[in-house]
Amino acid sequence: MFRTALRNVFAHKARLLMTAFAVMLGVTFITGSLVYGDSLNRAAAGRATDGYERIAVDVAADADPADGGRPGNLDARTVATLAELPGVAAAAGRVDGFAAVAGRDGRLIGHGSSHQGGNFAPGADGTDPAYRFVRGSGPTGDDAIALDETTAAKGGYRVGDTVRVGTDKGAASYTLSGVFRTDGTKLPSGGSLTLFAGATAQRLFLEPGRFQNVELTAAPGTHPQELLGRVQSVLPKGTTAVTGARLAQIKANLATADSDTMSQILVGFAAVALFVATFLISNTFTMLVTRRTRELALMRAVGASRKQVRRILLTESLLVGAIASVAGLAAGTGVAALLRTLFAPADTPAAPLVLTPGTAIVSMLVGTLLPMVAAWLPIRRAMAIPPVAALSAAEPAAPARAGSLRTGIGAALALAGTAAVVYGALTTGKDARTVIGVGAALALTGAIGLIPLLSRPFVALFKPLLTRLHPVHGDLAARNTVRDPRRTGATAAALAIALTLASGLSVLGASAARYLDRATTHAFTADYLVKPAEGGRRLTPAATAPLKKLPGATLSPLDQSTGYRLAGVSSVLTGVDPATIGRLLRYDVVKGSLDCLAEGRIAVADFKAEEAGWHVGQTLPLQRQDGQRGSVTIGAIYRADEQSELMPSITAPDSLVARYDSAPHTAGILLATDGGPGRAALADVTHALGDNPALAVLDQADIRDRDSGSIGDQLNVFYALLSMALTIAALGIANTLAMSVLERRKEIGTLRALGLDRAGVTRMIRLEALLLGALGATVGTVMGVFLGWALGRTLQESVVGYELVLPWGRLALGVLIALAGALLASLWPARRAARVDIPAATTAQ
Repeated sequence: MFRTALRNVFAHKARLLMTAFAVMLGVTFITGSLVYGDSLNRAAAGRATDGYERIAVDVAADADPADGGRPGNLDARTVATLAELPGVAAAAGRVDGFAAVAGRDGRLIGHGSSHQGGNFAPGADGTDPAYRFVRGSGPTGDDAIALDETTAAKGGYRVGDTVRVGTDKGAASYTLSGVFRTDGTKLPSGGSLTLFAGATAQRLFLEPGRFQNVELTAAPGTHPQELLGRVQSVLPKGTTAVTGARLAQIKANLATADSDTMSQILVGFAAVALFVATFLISNTFTMLVTRRTRELALMRAVGASRKQVRRILLTESLLVGAIASVAGLAAGTGVAALLRTLFAPADTPAAPLVLTPGTAIVSMLVGTLLPMVAAWLPIRRAMAIPPVAALSAAEPAAPARAGSLRTGIGAALALAGTAAVVYGALTTGKDARTVIGVGAALALTGAIGLIPLLSRPFVALFKPLLTRLHPVHGDLAARNTVRDPRRTGATAAALAIALTLASGLSVLGASAARYLDRATTHAFTADYLVKPAEGGRRLTPAATAPLKKLPGATLSPLDQSTGYRLAGVSSVLTGVDPATIGRLLRYDVVKGSLDCLAEGRIAVADFKAEEAGWHVGQTLPLQRQDGQRGSVTIGAIYRADEQSELMPSITAPDSLVARYDSAPHTAGILLATDGGPGRAALADVTHALGDNPALAVLDQADIRDRDSGSIGDQLNVFYALLSMALTIAALGIANTLAMSVLERRKEIGTLRALGLDRAGVTRMIRLEALLLGALGATVGTVMGVFLGWALGRTLQESVVGYELVLPWGRLALGVLIALAGALLASLWPARRAARVDIPAATTAQ
């Protein structure tokens, strides 16, 4: 049986080529996803844990000064006590915090929340083992700093240059004393690191004489676990100690979280590609088995049993899958390198690709089993044909209709799924999206089952147009498309799945982008929002006081104060200037008046009031975590989005907040100028802030781009991933047409003999491909829009102002891409059909 299966594979290698290629693409995608994730994880973990081998034990203060707690009990005396313990070779006290470095153009160097500052802690020999200086030396004075090598290169700085550095305490200029290299314990990937002298770092980031953690190096012959026991015996209250190995493990877990998420997304899209490939494989084996009905019947007639014939066919599918899987495994490793180039952060350290045995096993199993599963139903149908009937048939009988059982099941699933989706969209609750997800799966499965039934009315709808453009070729293409509804449905279904996902993502993305754009332009009426750069903790009065001196400036802080319970409800108060806030933020007041702020009352967002059952005029008892008590009165209720960064949930006059909180967290400052936003105004604001790179000055466009710009980038990535499924769907069209041409050689030869030229045959095949592409694209687009609407409905309760947006341009582009792919897929089958030998075809039996 194995020899027979092997011979059949090579005998039908051209017919199985598309199937093998589809399997190879799917395996390539899933292998690339897994290899990419493993490689990125290893690289990120390697960088995050680099250097921890030099730390035997790390002692850290429990309290976090950024949250208003005590700075901990790690002072110089504690460091000295730890240094004198037996087995301790060195003890280095560390302080770190936010430090932003400005380039020569004044712009911030680096990105994200990785703008770090620390202290240079030299030992007896004047060096710090955590840093390897390539130029200059460590900072020793208050006016000196050192920069990591990458940051210095980005800024074009050399030793002796003046560098502007901003921290939570303000901005100042320093002299660059040295440039260093360090490991992952100090410098986050892609970030910047600024070293200060010890006393300067303590003043900027903590308190004089205090440390956040102490790194202990073990003397030769001392085991870290043994040293940990000694350290724990002398630890002061409010501190903890762990070994460097344990700390490295924690850092590695944190570092791989993002790459794990991206890898899971890629695997999900790979699963979609494999699911689409299933239709191609099933269609191919259906056509192959149909073409070989006589051959299989003859094997049965000469003594082969059904099981033996079934095993031969399954072995063929296994061989095709195994060959394609090996090729996909090799290609997937190369794709992983490409994925790392496209999706991995630019600062990810170089590392070899990781192909684990688990990845190889999973890829080979998926690639070999998928063809067998997809081929099972066509083989089962073929085995149901009696050998005598198959041998007596002049031509293999193709099903003339979609199949009543298939249609009934498809209709039931489609109705049940649609009902579930509508129910989930019209109801609220945390389970609504789960209901929609289950309903979407049922509806899509039902639609796939109904596509063969839909093919006839769909083709009938477009047939008049085709016959008007090309009377003969259009009529022939329409007839050929509906000749085998089951085959047509399977081919179009693969394209429909990809278009469903693409259309749904387009609807959600466009609706979300429109909402964010409208929320920004509607609520934000100030010229600028001043806030800490990414990673900064808070604005200080000293840093922002100069803004009040700007001519014609109107401003209000957003002073967030936490720890309140109003009528037993946990709440956050945001203090604003009652005299100016109406000029800087647009409040859509539904009850009461915003003038209540000037009268010492508060204004509450509608979602907060509805959740707590509050109303205008109600006086609420107030209690703080520190024991303070009082009361506030609601003077207005306004519309707001619960996820909005600008609109507070509770707006209070700044005098009220100051009564209970002497140091609220200033999340930002709203600022308007007489002349409006512009280059000159921006320069004046930046200069008034002391040219501090730690402070970001954002106008309306900046806020809109920050909030909605990433949506477009993510959609582009998802579209690129879906292109794999579209490619496989196009291969399915090519395969279907190629098999159809092979089955219709006699018919095509007869048409040629009757006067249809090669160009006419080519046009007929291309029109068939366009009909298949249009059917799949139409079903997929309709399903995608429907699911996008349903998922969007679940957001309307929590996202005020969210509305459905149909991106007609993107939807039309998706349909055009599908049609273009179908047309390209028809090139080879059309060329093959045009070259059919007329005498040989017309005399074939």
